[in-house]
Amino acid sequence: MVPSARSLVPISLCATLLAGCSPEPAEQAAVTATATGSATSSAAAATPASASAPASAAASASAAASASAAAARTVVTIAAPASDGGPGVELARYETEWRDPTLEELRERDRKWQDEQDKQTGEIRKGQKEKKEQERREKKILHSSLPEAELPASLEPFRQVAHRPPTAQYQSGTCWAFAATSFLESEAQRIAGREIKLSEMATAYWEYLDKAARFVAERGDSAFAEGSEANAVTRVWKEHGAWPLAAYPGVTAQDQRYDHQRLFREANSLMEAVRDKGLWDGPSVRSLLGVVLDREMGRPPESFALDGKSTTPLGFMRDSLRIEPDDYVSLMSTLSVPFYTRGELKVPDNWWHDASYHNVPLDEFYAALREALRRGYGAVLALDVTEPGKDAENDVMFVPDYDIPTSRIDQLAREYRMAQGVTTDDHGVHLVGFSAHAGHEWFLAKDSGRSARRGKFEGYYFIRDDYVRLKALSFMVHKDAVAELLAKFRP
Repeated sequence: MVPSARSLVPISLCATLLAGCSPEPAEQAAVTATATGSATSSAAAATPASASAPASAAASASAAASASAAAARTVVTIAAPASDGGPGVELARYETEWRDPTLEELRERDRKWQDEQDKQTGEIRKGQKEKKEQERREKKILHSSLPEAELPASLEPFRQVAHRPPTAQYQSGTCWAFAATSFLESEAQRIAGREIKLSEMATAYWEYLDKAARFVAERGDSAFAEGSEANAVTRVWKEHGAWPLAAYPGVTAQDQRYDHQRLFREANSLMEAVRDKGLWDGPSVRSLLGVVLDREMGRPPESFALDGKSTTPLGFMRDSLRIEPDDYVSLMSTLSVPFYTRGELKVPDNWWHDASYHNVPLDEFYAALREALRRGYGAVLALDVTEPGKDAENDVMFVPDYDIPTSRIDQLAREYRMAQGVTTDDHGVHLVGFSAHAGHEWFLAKDSGRSARRGKFEGYYFIRDDYVRLKALSFMVHKDAVAELLAKFRP
């Protein structure tokens, strides 16, 4: 079959045909763009108005009929002049895709239906979100209080170790860093006579990178969360050193309040993507996480000025603070590990599975902690704070008799609660004092958490002896404070 003069030709072929035409301007193909409902050539444009009137009327009627379904079609016509000087021959044209009015009507109806469904879904989810928020705000927690006569009246009766004022951790899950850093500040005062505020966030920065490295090495089977243990600080310090707060605040917000919500959300999403996609490239993951950390926290400097001289974090720790990370030990009391041996504290925050905890019977665990405070040593205590005996308004933690009488708290009562998940590793505090009151022994705890800001003594809790025996999981202290107990362990 021989194609007619108006048969469309592929544009690549059109280009070939046009390239073969005479180079004279009068013989070149004409290109005309219109915004009508039909194609127009340069030759057609020269047609008398009277001859094109019927066609124009028909086009107008057609356009009116489809106006509600489609916009005007844009047409670009490529035509070559006829050899006899007559109307040009159309080679090809570009035009907007024609859309059937009926199908467009159906599509529009479906879009409106989907928009309405999305609107209803949005309203339902908004209502559910508001309901959950209301439930969260109205949630009731069981609390208990002691008679006023049994409450410590002030900080003064406590024999205290030197320590700096309490610091708030705000919206960050880094109590472990605040507690241990506060403890090491006190140690620097005790050992070197140096009082200086240290950076908690420098440790948190490197800890995040260490968690990511293990996450990759174990192919996603290692915990990646905000929490950690007190001995993570000495581990990080041993490798990276320490920073004064002035050298590295670790916060980029103008109000200088720690808020790790976005930081952890994005860091955790990164780890989930690494796991889901199997992207086990350690250096790349470290680099990507570093971008998040640097934006939210800033990068710890490699050196800083101190006393008019430049020093490094390791030099500062060694020469100014005189802290030796290996001089600090952690103790626990559990039946899951033989006594007087070292083992792992099996809690999620011990994400690197540190098995250097010294395990001792409960009576010796408690006595060692008490004597360390009496002798002027501080300690970092890891404990469960989701208990009815935590009375934030009165700054106390104790065990109510309806939970278990003090006289019944022993190794088995403690072990039962740990084994059943009733005692959990929730929080870390810096123990800075010891006293006796109303027939009980009390520990003064410096606390970075928000609940410690509710009571009369902002940033502090009074923790009673029964609470320590039942709900404390471990503590970190200088080895000299527990030298006699450590002597029972094999080298």
